This record gives sequence, C-alpha cells and structure tokens, in this order.
Amino acid sequence: MSRNRIKDQIAIVGVSSLPRTRDGNRTARSLVAEACVQAIRDAGLKREDIDGIVSSAGPGHWLIVPPGVTEMTATLRLPNITYLNDGMGVVVSPLIDAMNAIFSGACETVLVYHYNYRTPFNSKLAAEDPFRRGFRGYDDYPAENVKNATAYTAWCARYMHENNVPREALGRVAINDRTNALRNPLAAMGSKPLTMEDYLNARMVRDPLTMFDMDLPVDAADAFILTTAERARDLPHTPVLISHAVQGLCETASDEDQLASLAHHGQDVVVRQLKQKGARGLADVNDTDIAMIYDGFTFISLSWYEKLGWCGPGEAGAFIEQNWNAQQNRLLLNGRIPVNTNGGMLSEGGTQGAGFVREAVVQLRGDAGERQVPDAKSVFLANGGFFYNSQAAVFRRDDS
Repeated sequence: MSRNRIKDQIAIVGVSSLPRTRDGNRTARSLVAEACVQAIRDAGLKREDIDGIVSSAGPGHWLIVPPGVTEMTATLRLPNITYLNDGMGVVVSPLIDAMNAIFSGACETVLVYHYNYRTPFNSKLAAEDPFRRGFRGYDDYPAENVKNATAYTAWCARYMHENNVPREALGRVAINDRTNALRNPLAAMGSKPLTMEDYLNARMVRDPLTMFDMDLPVDAADAFILTTAERARDLPHTPVLISHAVQGLCETASDEDQLASLAHHGQDVVVRQLKQKGARGLADVNDTDIAMIYDGFTFISLSWYEKLGWCGPGEAGAFIEQNWNAQQNRLLLNGRIPVNTNGGMLSEGGTQGAGFVREAVVQLRGDAGERQVPDAKSVFLANGGFFYNSQAAVFRRDDS
C-alpha cells in the first residue's frame, strides 16, 4: 500500500459549478448538462475530446439520483466514449475511478460530474413540487433507524459527553463556514452572517444537532475534466495535479450502530493509507495551504481533525478554539491556513464534497477572486464521514 505510482500523473484541467439554489425549478439533467458543457469549455476542449465519463449517480449515496452516464452521454452527444461508470456519491470516489481509467490507458480524458437534487424528504419546497414527488430516494427513504443523521446524532452526543465538549465547538465549525460563504457568489447562504448566539438558539433537529449542524439541501451540479499531466500542460489553465486520492471502509461500514467506539472507522483506514503513501498535510498542518474538511455534519469535522493527527482524541473542540481568529470570525490554522474557503456544505450547500474539489482547483489556479489564498500551492481535502464514504485527497499546483 506504500506505492503510489499514479502520484501527480493525473490532472484536473476543467471545472464548473453552478450556483447552489434552494428555490430552483430545473431538472437534474439540465443542471448536469450545463455544468458538463461549461467544464469541457473551461478545459479548452470539445465534446469529441472526451472519451471517458464517470458520475456520482450510483447506489452508494441515497441523496444521489439519476441521470446516469448513458443518459448524459446521449444528452451531451459525446461520440467517442471508451470508459464509463456510475460511482459512489461522495466525489473523491468517482475521481479515483477516472484517474485509474486514464492511468490504465482505458481512456485519456474523462468527464466527471456530480449533482445534488432536493427531493421531498429533505426540502419543504421540493415536497410541494409535483414533479419531484416519487423521485427515487423519496419512496425508498429508510424508516426510522440508527443510521445516517440519527447515527451521527447518537455518536456526537456520546463524544460530547465522554470528552466534556460544549456545543460551541460545533458552533465554530458552522460559523467558520458561514463567514467564508459570504465571499462566495455560488453559496446558497452567502448573504446571511451567522453568530454564536444564532447557532445556540437555532431549532434543534436531533439533540445535540441543530439545523446549522447539517449540510444544506440544494439543487447543484459540478463537473470536472481529468486527463494526463502531460496533456494538461498543453491546455489553457495551470494544471492541478492529484498527488493522493484514497478512500476507506471498515467492517461496520453499513452498520453505524454497531461500532464499538469511535476509535476505528473509515477515516482511520483513509489516514493510514495517506501515511503509508507519504502524503503531505498529516500531523503537521503546515504542510498545506488550504484545508477542506468535510462538514456534512459539524461533528464529522471534529473527527477529521483528530484522526488526521492535528490534535488528540477528544481535543478537536479545544483545537478549533485555539485556532480561532476572532477578528475575522473564522478558523485560521496556525494563524494562516483557512478551512473550507468556499463555505463548506453547511453554507455553500450540500454537494458531498464536489464544492471542495472545485474550490481547490480554482484556488490553485489563482482564480478564486475575493477569497483567493495568496500563492496557494497545495490543498488537503478530508472528504466523507465515518461509515461508508471516508475519503481524502491532496491536490497541488503544477509549477513545471
């Protein structure tokens, strides 16, 4: 597992993210098609150049629903597809699939797309839309059990009790995201500041998690173009090289209530791989310029800080408080490294990490506008939760 022959061999050369919205009336296919067309154009390519297509439309995430790759190949009129797959919902997984396809020679240039579409069970407005009723994911929504949101609530309550962690620790995760979202024109919550008082007084959904602790349902689409690093250097933008991309499961991947403790789950498998492959950003946070830390639930972020070795078990709340910049009202790790510069899934909108990937690419290109981190060369992405979708990646700017 220490080998990483694919390191820096694959680059992201095109990106597109549509504005996140909570009141849209478009179909999922139209959103995806627009994002895909924009990403191909952003890469300086034509549809004839695309010979691979990978989506996040597979069964791995119950929030992700069709259109799949056959539909989008037809919609986009892609004439030369030699590799295709519908993959796991959280976005690093389809990126890994695309990387491996290119590295193996199955194709050369892959379109990866991701989307989130509000369905009746997670949005009041969507529930009132007759065209979304019965959408896959609504009728099949699981009955009450200790999975998904319920599982994170239970584990969060246990963690806070055992480690004497106050709710303010979760609140700072949410406030950091909201502060950063104010500079992101794509963000669904980009015009509404959040204070600690707002957070502590928010409507409780499942104690101890409030409406500000859970990712924001939005209609959204993101698309990425991947190709070889060699070819990338002939295209318009500075290539963003993928140095590491890993994912991990453990034996309780589908049984959240069966974990003996939080001592070992999917994030541990991911971190062990990164260590074996010599990834930058582990233990010494100074090895990265930007950190994108998964925030589908605020509690997931606390776990990542600890599993990455940036602080000890039970110490994430204190770590965040120690690295809090009161003047800017956000996290700056070691006084300089911002976290979730796009506003994260709590404030940009819930896109299962796709917004993180787009943000990392535009930051490394130097195209992030008002929120640009000066001379950003490396981004660390800790993606996914504990159970069935833990992932991570390290992107770096190609300065060759």
